[in-house]
Amino acid sequence: MNGEKLNNTASPRQALVTPIRPAYRSDVTAQGKVLLSRVGLRIPEQLSFADWEKAGRQLAGIVDSSSWSLGDWLIYGAAHYSDRYQRVIRAVGLSYKTLRNYSWVSRRFPIERRREDLSFQHHAEVASLPADLQDRLLDACTAGGWTTKKLRDKVRTVNAVNSSAAPSRELVSRVDVPAPRLRLWQAAARRSGTDLSDWLLSSLDQAAAAVLGDNTVAESATSTDEVVTAIHVASKDE
Repeated sequence: MNGEKLNNTASPRQALVTPIRPAYRSDVTAQGKVLLSRVGLRIPEQLSFADWEKAGRQLAGIVDSSSWSLGDWLIYGAAHYSDRYQRVIRAVGLSYKTLRNYSWVSRRFPIERRREDLSFQHHAEVASLPADLQDRLLDACTAGGWTTKKLRDKVRTVNAVNSSAAPSRELVSRVDVPAPRLRLWQAAARRSGTDLSDWLLSSLDQAAAAVLGDNTVAESATSTDEVVTAIHVASKDE
C-alpha cells in the first residue's frame, strides 16, 4: 500500500480474500483462496503473482472501508449516546484518539463526496482544507495517479502559502491544577486504560454534551477548522 493509489473495487465473484473463524483451525481449505483471520492471513503455497496482487488490493479496500465505517460509527455514537459511547469504545478495545481522527475525516467528507478510487488516507491528507480545494486536489490525484506522499507535499505547499498570507490563529492556554487533583485525574486515566490527554478530551466532551446537547458536541468535537487550542495542564507544585 505505502501511499499508492489502488483500485480496490472487486465484485463478490472476484473475492480472493475469505474471512475465517476461528483463526487457529488447520483443516480449513478454500480452493486456493487467501484466508483472513483476526490475527493474520493464511496464504496458499502456490499463490500466483496475479492473485497475490489481487489479494493486496482487496486488503487495501478492507482497510479503507474499516476507517470510513469506524468514523461514521463514532459520529453516530457521539450524537446519540454521548453519555455512554466512550465506555463502549474502551470495552471493545478501540483507541479513542484513532477513532477521533477517523470521525474527523468522515465528518469532513459526507459519504456522497468520498472517492472510491482513492484511499481513506488521500482524503485525510486534504481534510483540513476548504471543500472546493479538497475536490480540486482529489481530482488531480485521480487524473495524475498521485500517491499520498505526493498529495501531502502539495498540501504542504498550499498551507505554506496560506500561513504566510494570514496571521496565526493558534491559542495556547495554561490551566493550573492542584497536585492532588492532577494525581486523581492520572489515576482515573490509568484505570480507563488511556493516557491523560485522551481521558481529559473524553471527559470534557461528556461534560460539554451534558450542558450543550449531543448534536452541538458531535458537530464540533472533531473539527479543527477554527481556533486550535492547546491546553497545558500543570500542577501548582511545578
